[in-house]
Amino acid sequence: MRGYLKKGFVIFMAGALLAGGTSCKSKGNDMVNLAENAEEDKKVVNLFGPMEKSNPDADNIARSAHDLTVMMAEEELGLTVEYRTYTAENYQDKTYDDVTLARARSDMDDMYLLNPDTIQILGGEGKLVDLSCLESAANLREVVKVSNTVDGKLVAIPQEVVVYGLFVNQDMFDQYELELPNTPEEFLECCRVFKENGVETPVGANRWWLENFVFALAYADLYNGGNTEAEIAALNSGEAKYSDYMREGFEFVKTLIDLGYVDAEKAFTYEAIEGEGPDFMAQKTPIVMAYWGAANAETAYGKPDFNLKVIGFPTHRGQMPVASMSGYGVCVNAEHLEDTLAVLDIMLSDEALQVYTETNRVISPSKNVEVDCIDALKPVNELVNEGIFVLGSNAGMKLEQWGNTCLVVREMLDGASVEECLEEMDRLQGETIQN
Repeated sequence: MRGYLKKGFVIFMAGALLAGGTSCKSKGNDMVNLAENAEEDKKVVNLFGPMEKSNPDADNIARSAHDLTVMMAEEELGLTVEYRTYTAENYQDKTYDDVTLARARSDMDDMYLLNPDTIQILGGEGKLVDLSCLESAANLREVVKVSNTVDGKLVAIPQEVVVYGLFVNQDMFDQYELELPNTPEEFLECCRVFKENGVETPVGANRWWLENFVFALAYADLYNGGNTEAEIAALNSGEAKYSDYMREGFEFVKTLIDLGYVDAEKAFTYEAIEGEGPDFMAQKTPIVMAYWGAANAETAYGKPDFNLKVIGFPTHRGQMPVASMSGYGVCVNAEHLEDTLAVLDIMLSDEALQVYTETNRVISPSKNVEVDCIDALKPVNELVNEGIFVLGSNAGMKLEQWGNTCLVVREMLDGASVEECLEEMDRLQGETIQN
């Protein structure tokens, strides 16, 4: 849940509202300034995020893709984007999400890089501006709009669509004459063969990402069956229960644990990539789960000594990627609201997103910007381009998905039964509806 931006790499990243009728317009002059600028005549936009800004004057230091888009805005608008960072503050006892919520609720910054759960919370509290009137918003993929819309308002927009899939060692599959799995049954059969041939743990897992199996199996029909809006409305009203959707997913994860295909004890404590990554790169484990950008990053799974393939999670509809969104949100009471909206509009323009996409080789939120991905990512990229995926975060669902499901899966890793997990999801649903 909180693993995305808590650390130095950004998944949405590396990797993610409006009070009353507030929308894309400048605020009145009666707003209180909550942050003092060093120079009163200096045009500044304050961005709170997880990382420091790159030093533009340092030798041999490449600017990040994000920084390049910020530079475009700074140069065109003649202002400076000041980074206020999580890593620069003494927040060791709080997660990035905790700190972001506190700062946004106190109107401390102009703009925030937000995780899915904080987008939903702040959007529901009316703390974020409706961004639908930005020129760049007209170019967004529908999945981006759906994921980050709260109460009919587009409250956050990312610079990339974060897609999760299964990272598999094709060489190990070939060694045992196994086809890449499409269905849960095929996946379990592959794990059985690996286990019987001495692979101690066929699926490397961590404490954050096992929920992707649950999402894929739970929502394959909801997002690909042509009745998405009505089904979500039924879940939001309580007419339908999350337990009815999620049973197959939780049962599948429980099967992986019970058969020893996932080491629950290790997964309960493992951090993403740091825990299971070494065994995968050493070809001891044939399958892990990760986000798109990990295939490009040498610090994650880039340039392995084997044939890497990234595929979707197994469902009865076939392989299914899981998409999750971070996003930039603008504080409804931003001190520099008009300039902040102008900055964001440039950062999210097709021109800037082309630079971002080419630099990071990720899926763009703009329907006009295509990614030239590496061969390993082509299987999952083809599925996304065909519109075959499920959402792991959807601000249109009253019950926050990513974080809550992650915590319930962790309870299963710690010994909870399928029924206990389903009861907890229904309890959370009921609690959300009552509130």
